[in-house]
Amino acid sequence: MRHARRRVVRRVTRLAAVGGLLLGGGMVAQAAMASETPAAPATTFSAAGTAGDKGAALAAKLGTARSAGNWVDAKGRPVVAVTDERAAAEVRQAGAQAKVVGHSMNELKSATGALRSAPRVTGTAWAVDYRTNRIVVSGDRTVSSGDWTKMTQVASRIGNFVTMERTGGRFTTRLNGAQPILSTGGRCSAGFNVTDGQREFILTAGHCGPTGSIWFADGQGTRQLGATVNSSFPGGDFSLVQYDTGKAGEGADVVAVGGGKGVRITGAADAAVGQRVFRSGSTSGLRDGQVTALDATVNYPEGTVTGLIQTNVCAEPGDSGGPMFSEGIALGITSGGNGDCTTGGTTFFQPVTKALAALNVRLITATPPAGAAPTPATEAGQSGMTPSAAQPGFSAPVTGVEGETLLARLTDPRNVGPGLLVIAGSVIALIATRYIRAEQDRKAYQRYYSATWG
Repeated sequence: MRHARRRVVRRVTRLAAVGGLLLGGGMVAQAAMASETPAAPATTFSAAGTAGDKGAALAAKLGTARSAGNWVDAKGRPVVAVTDERAAAEVRQAGAQAKVVGHSMNELKSATGALRSAPRVTGTAWAVDYRTNRIVVSGDRTVSSGDWTKMTQVASRIGNFVTMERTGGRFTTRLNGAQPILSTGGRCSAGFNVTDGQREFILTAGHCGPTGSIWFADGQGTRQLGATVNSSFPGGDFSLVQYDTGKAGEGADVVAVGGGKGVRITGAADAAVGQRVFRSGSTSGLRDGQVTALDATVNYPEGTVTGLIQTNVCAEPGDSGGPMFSEGIALGITSGGNGDCTTGGTTFFQPVTKALAALNVRLITATPPAGAAPTPATEAGQSGMTPSAAQPGFSAPVTGVEGETLLARLTDPRNVGPGLLVIAGSVIALIATRYIRAEQDRKAYQRYYSATWG
């Protein structure tokens, strides 16, 4: 009976090992196919198919000498600032609103260039307000009266369309989105998942950490995510954190918005003035507001960053690097600002499209649900709605950095490691059963012949 049970155990073990080899081989094959260079995203939108599409196209057609920016009004209609009535007639004939202003885009750009050429003053920022045809220079509470006087003198030499305003708080980077990522430098928020066709990364803020920074998903430093492999700050404010596994895992096309919920990202685009946007971060969660200006410059204590999106969305320390989006379209990465989510304030964002182009990567995106795809290529870029009616995007559960379990990693079809482990275990089991059987046969042989010796 004992020998019969042993034979049954050996047979069952061998069958399980063979099954493990087949399963492991299938997992490796599936992972290999999943890791092939992915096709282009099914729905990636450029600036020509997003908010302010018609206005941006008309402004480009008129040129920088006859236009001065564009925006989306409260009713969701594109508006173009023009310098003469002839240009206004062309805009109206094309079906958009026109506003005649006194200063062209060339004059506005020349003015911002003069401001950049002036001695740098930490705590100041400026941006072009297309709707009022002005450049607004802001100074936080850290700017001394002497420096403010010098900046005011620079502004007055440029022209009366450069206005000065004091603001509360301090202009700082929001180091400390949606999911928290931590390093020795502090806490930031993960932005969007991106790929270069072979590896996958977190796109986040550049000021969060220089190249070589190691990132973790927990405060104890036991769950290492990856390392920063490319970073721009100051100047720009974006960086790439490469996953240690090379893959982002399940839910790579989702950004967290709190409460275990997320929003699927279906494309990338440039923001438009007047557009309603949403920001998510690991400190303050999901917040919304409006784009108030573009091409903003901020003089942070660490350095100057240009080409930013200015909004009235609030943010707090730790929200840095978190995603800004609208209708499932990625727009920006949280850079910095002033104020908080109790009193409000101004927040600046690195445009996603510029970061993607500079880093030569693309978003990992989702295909919108059938029959319900966002249509940002409408006249206002808001799926035919007014800006105030815009929504974050399609909802989805969060299974990313914070919520990923060992089981999720082991069942991730894009991970080759689990398949190899299963194969290795099966091979060991087969070798072990073979060795055990040989050893048992040898001992039986010794027992049999030892009884006949002597």
